[in-house]
Amino acid sequence: MMRTDVREAILDAVDRRLARFGYKKMTVEGLADEAGIGKGTVYLHFASKEEAVLSHVDRIVERLCGRLDTIAAGDGPVDLRLHHMLVERVMFRLSAVQHYTQSLDDLLSGIRPMLLQRRVGHFEREAGRFERVLNEGRKTAVFGALRVPTTARALIEATNALLPYSLSPQELGDLAEVRRRAVAIADLLVRGLRAAALRD
Repeated sequence: MMRTDVREAILDAVDRRLARFGYKKMTVEGLADEAGIGKGTVYLHFASKEEAVLSHVDRIVERLCGRLDTIAAGDGPVDLRLHHMLVERVMFRLSAVQHYTQSLDDLLSGIRPMLLQRRVGHFEREAGRFERVLNEGRKTAVFGALRVPTTARALIEATNALLPYSLSPQELGDLAEVRRRAVAIADLLVRGLRAAALRD
């Protein structure tokens, strides 16, 4: 297998092991068995179990950012693209961990400080995607004269309530219910940004 394929196989194994056993019971040996490789091969790609798990979380965010980029660059009015991005942010993240039985904070409590530090960077990356669309909306007068970086971070914070950090995916509700709530939040946020343009 190619080096990138082996890395992906290990991250897939991390995902499955987290769902079945949780972080504390996960071992490098178990990851190797799950991926069908030797233990030493895991260490060629990741310095530790912690790094493998954090890289799994990074991969979810990388894939999400790819989806957000696609939506942002798509056709249609900028306000509708922003709405779609807000809903996708929630649904993509939740779908990626829907098979977990614990919240991410509980599941990864053993590496919480590292996870929280990583999360700050993730939110910044995501906010950057929203900044691009907000700038477009401001230039075309769809949105009012807003402080783009501050607004982008506020959009991230407003949708964080629906992410499986302190609640498990099951506690958040089924995907249809979470989508309904995400759409309601996105409606409110985008309506507020359009109203600001009318006041200006």
